[in-house]
Amino acid sequence: MGTPDDTEGGAARGHRPRRGIAAAVVAAVLVAAAGIWVGVTYLLQGGLPWAPSADTVAEEVAASSANPRPAAGPTPSAPPPTSAPALPLEGVRVVLDPGHNSDNASNPRTIGAQVPDGRGGTKACNTVGTSTFDGYPEHAFTWDVADRTRAFLEDDGAEVFLTRGASGVGPCVDARGQAPGVYEADLMISIHGNGSESQAARGFFVMVVATPLHELQGEPSQMLAEDVASSLEEAGFPVSNVSERIGLRNDLATLNHATRPSVMVELAEFRNPEESQAVQDPEVRARYARALADAVAVWSARD
Repeated sequence: MGTPDDTEGGAARGHRPRRGIAAAVVAAVLVAAAGIWVGVTYLLQGGLPWAPSADTVAEEVAASSANPRPAAGPTPSAPPPTSAPALPLEGVRVVLDPGHNSDNASNPRTIGAQVPDGRGGTKACNTVGTSTFDGYPEHAFTWDVADRTRAFLEDDGAEVFLTRGASGVGPCVDARGQAPGVYEADLMISIHGNGSESQAARGFFVMVVATPLHELQGEPSQMLAEDVASSLEEAGFPVSNVSERIGLRNDLATLNHATRPSVMVELAEFRNPEESQAVQDPEVRARYARALADAVAVWSARD
């Protein structure tokens, strides 16, 4: 058997390896802690490019205090949409009366029927109208000019009513004259072409009631006639050489029945060699239409 010292000595030798492992663990922990401390210190000292130093942070705080950012205001709203400007003839109501009609000639009994002439007598419902020597009819001319005038007027904001369509019979002269009152229009222009027997006749003329039956057939209609005549002259059309520039008539049932300012215009002479060709030219008809629309604009601007 061994001695107690040997026993104690043997036990001491048996525990030495465990103390070595513990020491190694402690050493590793200390090394790791030292590394963490170094890393933190490195960061705090601005070792990384994105880590501001304490001085930099202090400077930014001071600058922010000296120049504070303005408080964000409400987001500006979009400006309200602007309304389109009013058209020059907005609110104006116009009746255009294209003379005669395409089927009048084939309906003699209808257009020959007697209707009131507006002055206590009677008159034929309508007539066939004239034509050029080569067969271009007045009713085709008056329709085209009226339809072009309508387009010009509507482009400027007017509301336009026509007494007839592109084809058909009539209407009668009394119904045509009553149209401005039916449509509550501001004015009416009755569009025609003249059929003088003389080939030397040329130019346009305008007609109004000679003896007004009420106020609107007087000065308001005469002013409209003046505006129509002036506009046609400015467009380059010659004044008639066989009629007064503005003629006064009591035998035109269309004008007698009108209860709004109204005129009748003979735009050209269909038997004149030059004008008979001109009325068949679409560009010339467009010029007539533009002149009539301009006259409406001038007349309406007075109100």
